[in-house]
This record gives sequence, C-alpha cells and structure tokens, in this order.
Amino acid sequence: MTQAPQRRGFNDFVTRFWGVAAPAYNLPVLQQWVYRPAHDEVVAQLRDHQSARVVDIACGTGILADRIERELHPAQVYGVDMSEGMLNQARSRSTAVQWLRGPAEQLPFNDGALDAVVTTSAFHFFDQPAALREFHRVLAPGGLAAVSTLSARHSLLQGPSSTKWKPSHNPSPAEMRRLFEDAGFTLAQQHRVRRPLWTRAISDLITVGIKG
Repeated sequence: MTQAPQRRGFNDFVTRFWGVAAPAYNLPVLQQWVYRPAHDEVVAQLRDHQSARVVDIACGTGILADRIERELHPAQVYGVDMSEGMLNQARSRSTAVQWLRGPAEQLPFNDGALDAVVTTSAFHFFDQPAALREFHRVLAPGGLAAVSTLSARHSLLQGPSSTKWKPSHNPSPAEMRRLFEDAGFTLAQQHRVRRPLWTRAISDLITVGIKG
C-alpha cells in the first residue's frame, strides 16, 4: 500500500516530534495518571483473552509492551512504532520484547500472524479505517483488537462526524463501533476507561473487537 503525500508528511511530523519528546514520555507522574489507566484496561483484556502473540502499536518507549511481557508472559510480544527515538528508549527497557519500526497502516507481519493487536493514546494520529483493516489482516481468527483512544463525552465537542481520514481525529463511540465493524470485526465491548474522579477530564474510550 502506497501512502498519500499528505499522510507521509503527517507521519514524518509525528515521528520527529516523538523522537524529541521520548524522554519526557517516561515521566512517572505522566505515566501514572495519564497513560496507566488505559494500560490497565488493555492488560485485563489480554489476560481474559489469553493471547499468545501480542503487538502494541505506537508502543512509544515500550512501557505497555514491557508490562505485557512481564505480567502475562505471552509466547511473543512485539512493540511497533514509527519513531526511532521512542524505539531506542524501548530497546533499553526490555530485550524480551521484539521492537519493530513501522506505521500502523503497514504492519510488518504476515496475514494471521498474531492473536492480539492493542494500541493506546495514539489512534487519533492514524489513518483510522486503514489501521483497523491492517489490524484485522494480521490477526488470526478469534484474534482480539483493543483500541483506547481519546473520545469526548459529549457529541457537541466532537465536531463534524466523518469516517474520512483527518490529520488528527478523536472519534465518537458510534464512529469507533462503525470503524470496527467496517474493518470486519465483531464488537465485543466498549466503555470509558476507568479513572480516578479527579483525572476524568481525560476522556478516553476502549473499544474491543474480535476477528471472526
């Protein structure tokens, strides 16, 4: 699949930004209160699914992928990111996880190679329909896709609804359900990420689908 110039340009911008921002991403306060609640949800989904071959897309500095490997002990754990700066941090974190460079829309896996694909706090940067189709492609039958993404609680904050790719778009719950179904998934569940009351200004949603 050849990426459009707009998409390539945006990917390059995001990659450069996170290459510089990688050290700040590891700040304990940021991880505990912003990212960890969604990570907890994903780990619980993987534990219930008993996934043996797992990939974390847009893995950043590898905190979630490393946690999956240490807590769940799958047969194979991969972390995929476009930023070499992020991946350098990830490689220093764990040698048990296999770290790979690539975009969410063109994953470096064969058809049906994985049991679970997860991603947190990055879906708004993806070409969302293309990414979900790619998640579906690399999953074996019965495989799980779990996506945690920012999603406003009130429709008035969403802006115009559209499935057309935008450089950065936070989909509504209804959009997420439609995106999953259009990619071929059976929707398993969808709910707000559980957070302490004082952090609920961060409004994120987890959507889980199963490949038939």
